Amino acid sequence: MSNFGATLFDWAHAPLEELREKLLDLFCEVAYREGDFLLSSGQRSTYYINGKQVTLHPQGGLGVGRMLLTLVPEDAIAVAGLTLGADPLVTAASVVAAYEARSLTALIVRKEAKGHGTQVYIEGPTLPGGSPVVVLEDVVTTGQSAMKAVDRLREAGYQVDQVISLVDRQQGGAEFYQQQGLKFQAVFTIDDVQQRYQQRLAHGATS
Repeated sequence: MSNFGATLFDWAHAPLEELREKLLDLFCEVAYREGDFLLSSGQRSTYYINGKQVTLHPQGGLGVGRMLLTLVPEDAIAVAGLTLGADPLVTAASVVAAYEARSLTALIVRKEAKGHGTQVYIEGPTLPGGSPVVVLEDVVTTGQSAMKAVDRLREAGYQVDQVISLVDRQQGGAEFYQQQGLKFQAVFTIDDVQQRYQQRLAHGATS
């Protein structure tokens, strides 16, 4: 596992613009690959982004939590997402929020109902009906994955008006969310990642 910037960069306190640049480098080092890939959407692609290589990275997870929290509205009571990709995102954002004296519950939405016990779709504290919840996603392609979480949360009585992603592949997700009446923001676009990747490649910096 990469210890990218572990001793040279203060992931917890660095200014957000510096943090954003460092995260972009980390995506290029450990998460972005070029080749022939089949995506979860069923589409084929000449590149792949494994967001979990960043979100489960010790320094990257902290940086992701800080960056996502800047986009979560102050009135949001919780962040949620579809397992497995969103699990580290909602946890990181919730923990970082606690360090900033902000209460933000983490909710995990199952793809299928739990097969025993309470048989719930949503894991985490039960919140009052109408509670504003923001859905988080690591990489958005068509937008269908995060939409499953939106639907489950709305069925549970929560108010969901926004999706936030780490990376937007710019393959229809943003337009889809707009059609669904959802606000959408991304920390990076695929253009950001690919431009930095090529810059690093030219300088021999990409692993």
